[in-house]
Amino acid sequence: MSEQAAYRPGELEAEAQAADNRSRWMLALPAVVIITLAAAGPLMVMVVYSFLTPGDYGNVVWKFSLEGWMNTLVQRDIFDDTLIWADAHLSIFWRSFSLSLITTVLTLIFGVPTAWFIATQPPGKREFWLFLITVPFWTNLLVRTIAIQELLRSEGVINLVLLKLGIIDAPIQMMFTNFAIGFGMTYVYLPLMVLPVYAAVDKLDFRLVEAAHDLYAGRWTAFRRVILPLIKPGIIAGSILVFIPSLGAYVTPRVLGGGKNLMFGNLIELQFGQGRNWPLGAALSLMLMAAVMIALMWYVRVTSREQSDD
Repeated sequence: MSEQAAYRPGELEAEAQAADNRSRWMLALPAVVIITLAAAGPLMVMVVYSFLTPGDYGNVVWKFSLEGWMNTLVQRDIFDDTLIWADAHLSIFWRSFSLSLITTVLTLIFGVPTAWFIATQPPGKREFWLFLITVPFWTNLLVRTIAIQELLRSEGVINLVLLKLGIIDAPIQMMFTNFAIGFGMTYVYLPLMVLPVYAAVDKLDFRLVEAAHDLYAGRWTAFRRVILPLIKPGIIAGSILVFIPSLGAYVTPRVLGGGKNLMFGNLIELQFGQGRNWPLGAALSLMLMAAVMIALMWYVRVTSREQSDD
């Protein structure tokens, strides 16, 4: 009897499966190496830097320290070296969270009616409206932000129109304010809300809405009890897609805020630039990543629970 015939059928199948797994790993190895070097590598650098001592002129000193993490929330007084709250950081944290939340709410207010309008159009016209929604993505973010600047500045379109109509006597100072940042981020991230909500509305069975009206439900009742629960996954997805990039926005706050109204992304850039405190910048970057991960985990948990209930 030959050596191959001595194997049992189960052993032959297991060996074939092992060989198939080895070949798959070999095929995936280049992608794994690229992901490790391009994603996990820089992340590990940030983790290591966050536990080191800042250098005098940037970079780091290879000496273990928790000052980077501690300085995210507290700082040492320059006179008696006592720990006090880092009020500047806390105000930036609050501004980033509040503006991101306001941006999400505003995009939701404008995005849901827009998505509903597009989804209820005849099939031949929907592509045209979706094309108009996606056109801004073809333009660089900096160019779109400067366009918003041309609307809001003292000699911009909005002030000129209000002056011509006699509504105001002097230009309104809108640039370099929280209003300008919120306005700009709402415009920039609005398509990220419209598209997921449109996908949810497009799948909606409108016969359920008609049935609700047949049962004497008003428009608000039908929306709250029938439409809203069915399009909620799209609303949650759009909210996550808007809130996460808003939290780490850099270009829009930098241009429209004028360097006075900093947000999380600007604070991180400041530490790696003028502040020359790389460990603090690395710790802030990891805090931002942790906030993003928490938001994503919450989204996955909510969607998984809804799918299990269905």
